[in-house]
Amino acid sequence: MTAASPASYNRTTPVSLSALIIDDEQLAREELKYLLETVGGVEIVAQGTNGIEAVDLIEEHHPDLVFLDVQMPGLDGFAVIQKLKERLQTRVRAHPGGDEETLPQIVFATAYDQYAVRAFDVNAVDYLLKPFDKSRVEQAVERARGRIAGGPSNGSETQIDALLRLLNRAQPNHQPAKLIVQAQSRLLLVDQAEICYAAIDEGVIRVVTQNFEGQSKCRTLEELLEVLDPSVFWRAHRGFVVNINQIREVVPWFKSSYQLRMSDKKQTEIPVSRSQTRRLRELFKL
Repeated sequence: MTAASPASYNRTTPVSLSALIIDDEQLAREELKYLLETVGGVEIVAQGTNGIEAVDLIEEHHPDLVFLDVQMPGLDGFAVIQKLKERLQTRVRAHPGGDEETLPQIVFATAYDQYAVRAFDVNAVDYLLKPFDKSRVEQAVERARGRIAGGPSNGSETQIDALLRLLNRAQPNHQPAKLIVQAQSRLLLVDQAEICYAAIDEGVIRVVTQNFEGQSKCRTLEELLEVLDPSVFWRAHRGFVVNINQIREVVPWFKSSYQLRMSDKKQTEIPVSRSQTRRLRELFKL
């Protein structure tokens, strides 16, 4: 029998990709590691718990692929990208004309299904939404494998430059914009930190603060979420968006479910959907 050629072997047996997992939540790291082992073709060379470790581990291991949490204390995922760019620019200035560095493929992980995340996907920067889904993990790995097989991108722009341009568009500033809330005949500018929760009922969105409530001009909760700070506001239920800093109490409820008692005057109790129960446990280490 004639031995298979290297080319035909490569088509049927993909080369294993080296990867890092960076996430401050142990359960998220363990879940992603398990799914990657199930998918196959990925070797986890190290794991980190914050952005500072991410930068150091990337420079130490030079992985093909990095699964990077967006929301982390200290350096978040965005700041990690910025730090990599700064270090890369420093090395380029020190060694002009040197070999072009190959930067890892970045797959973002986030609990917030926001317009910024959708923009990553449109621009061929992949993401995984928590809780992780095996088919999406496999898709992210294959997308990264395809980009690596395609070689360096055309032009002088590196992948990090492209990521930063995208992040700058998705997050135009670091200060969350005030929200316009209509209370009777008045249009009030409300700091996002003052909002306890928002709820939709028959197409009308109520915005509730500790002192008053009014209506938003947004037509859907998805549209409202696009102007809210994704690190603070969480869609705990299909009909409710809550400010996690305004949760007064987590109340165990029927059949391992929970309700959130908010800090508004009425101490409103908001249900947590079953699909979001895991995220609740991650947020508050339940």
